Amino acid sequence: MAGPAGLPLLSKTNHPRRRARPCARFKPEIQMSTLDGIRASIDETDSEIIRLLAKRQALVREASSVKAAGGLPAWTRQREEYLFKSREEMARKAGLPEGLASDIVRRVLRESYGQSGRGSYPCLAPGHCKVVIIGGNGGMGRIFSQYFESSGYEVACFGHRGWDKAGEYFKGAGIVMVTVPIDITVEIIKKASAYLTPGMILCDLTSVKDPVVKAMLECHQGPVIGLHPMFGPDVPNLVKQVVVSCSARDPGKTEFLKRQLSLWGANVVECDPRDHDEAMGIIQALRHFTTYAYGVFLSKIHPDLRKIMALSSPIYRLELMMVGRLFAQDPRLYADIIMSSDQNLSLVSQYVEALKPELDAVLARDSAAFTKRFLEARDYFGDLAGDFLRQSASILAKLQDER
Repeated sequence: MAGPAGLPLLSKTNHPRRRARPCARFKPEIQMSTLDGIRASIDETDSEIIRLLAKRQALVREASSVKAAGGLPAWTRQREEYLFKSREEMARKAGLPEGLASDIVRRVLRESYGQSGRGSYPCLAPGHCKVVIIGGNGGMGRIFSQYFESSGYEVACFGHRGWDKAGEYFKGAGIVMVTVPIDITVEIIKKASAYLTPGMILCDLTSVKDPVVKAMLECHQGPVIGLHPMFGPDVPNLVKQVVVSCSARDPGKTEFLKRQLSLWGANVVECDPRDHDEAMGIIQALRHFTTYAYGVFLSKIHPDLRKIMALSSPIYRLELMMVGRLFAQDPRLYADIIMSSDQNLSLVSQYVEALKPELDAVLARDSAAFTKRFLEARDYFGDLAGDFLRQSASILAKLQDER
């Protein structure tokens, strides 16, 4: 084929300035041999890392024994913050990516806390102390029974069938702990009052505090403290778990109990009973209702959950996991929490009513109204919005790793 003026066309291969260069011959056997050598070094390095992790865990067990013997808490924020900061600095000097060391330390610490959180910590009660747990055969009752026993307390547990031996159980008790469903807690407190003596500490573990604390004060003349463990019975230990404390009467006589919880690793937060219930309306009742309603709606439109999971982003997978987690548990527990007070019912009603104008804006495709309300909510969250964005990014990255 000729070009202009009868000149031959030059292809990319025969153009004098673009003559093809001879390509280096690909030798897969050499490439694989090199890769195999590198992989062998990686395996050897990983083996050394695992050996060092095992050594660290052995040291943690030693430290746990020393802390238990010395009455030191299973966890302190200061030590944890030091570990994160110092290990990040070590990693920076070694040229490692920011955040890598913190991720590793968090995972290692979780295992470390699992070893130290159930140690045989000393009993902080003044003198011999017997603990009676009403409802001790339930999930929360078992957790506290194990902890008290591991610290040398004498523990007696019974449920609804044990009242025929109540006199025997209560004899010599120092602490009486009530952990039964919310709807019968006040009834059980009144029933137990016949066996209480002024020297006993009366406490509860329910998620409603104001009416329960009032009932304990009315039924008992001795020390009273309301406790609310902010976790479920599936936790491996109490390390870093929040326990809300509502000191009601003779706080000096119940202080050792709060220190005992701290010694086991719990983060004890003091709160007024009424303030507690207002906060729990948002933290528990409103949140659980929203999750419940979303799950029920999904069950009605009946999507293929496995397909939804396969197509979802990490954040939706996390949301769906939290929904599924609720429905894997006892419905009575969540009914009790949501319906435990008129205050909760009012809050849920306000929430449902507040959805109507938001729905109207969406149905009208009113993006201006949507944006205005979005920005108003952003202003409410303030700097926390950015903090939550960064914190959630770390969580979602870990979830993506497990995909």
